[in-house]
Amino acid sequence: MMMWGHGPWMNNGAWGNGGFGWMGLVMMVVQMLFWGLIIWFGVSLFKRSSGHTNSVNGRNEALDILRKRYARGEIDMEEFRQRKEDLMK
Repeated sequence: MMMWGHGPWMNNGAWGNGGFGWMGLVMMVVQMLFWGLIIWFGVSLFKRSSGHTNSVNGRNEALDILRKRYARGEIDMEEFRQRKEDLMK
């Protein structure tokens, strides 16, 4: 005779111990991974769509190169100021 309501996933947990059970734990981990992936994807799309951070980094690199050229004596103060002003626009 078949007994309904008895089995490994019944009785409020796994194997009737009244606890959370391993299936509940697995489902919780899967759900956390799913939402973590959704959040990571959204953040990466946001970063990729905003070119502001890339332009700031590029500007800083250009200023570093300009400072090095000035320090080596490749350009004079007037050219340094003019190029720095152009970069800051």
